[in-house]
Amino acid sequence: MIAREMIPKIDASLNAVKEGVPKAHIIDGRVEHALLLEIFTSEGVGTMIKR
Repeated sequence: MIAREMIPKIDASLNAVKEGVPKAHIIDGRVEHALLLEIFTSEGVGTMIKR
């Protein structure tokens, strides 16, 4: 189930991928070093949407 507040983020990510962006990541900015963990670890800490 997708929480209501996530719908705009999911929509934007899906639109980006449909328009040619290879991957879109949704991360929680409250998690310390979330961007680095998402990009540089195989597990990540967010949600990756790709074609």
